[in-house]
Amino acid sequence: MSAPDRVGLSHCKFVLVFAVLTDLFGVSALLIGVFVPLEVGGRDFGDLFVYSGAVLVLMSMGGWIMWYSGNIEVLISGNELTHKRNAVERIARTLSRRIRKPHRGHSTP
Repeated sequence: MSAPDRVGLSHCKFVLVFAVLTDLFGVSALLIGVFVPLEVGGRDFGDLFVYSGAVLVLMSMGGWIMWYSGNIEVLISGNELTHKRNAVERIARTLSRRIRKPHRGHSTP
């Protein structure tokens, strides 16, 4: 029996990109809100960046959980690795497939 081909952690690529981008934007917004004086017309907008950055980082945690659970492989009877199917993985795969596929019924002029 040969060892299964391991392609790496390549499942749910869209969710991985989503998690990384929201992390980058969230941390950037947090740092801008904390360290840059953002006063326009006598109003301080630093809190807006701090709170929106925190929300983006929280959203990225959901993306990381979906990506991680979509890449879980379990050992079944011996050395055979299979992909574990669960609800979070199905949601992540469905999202990835829907975004990749062009919508039906829409024709390009």
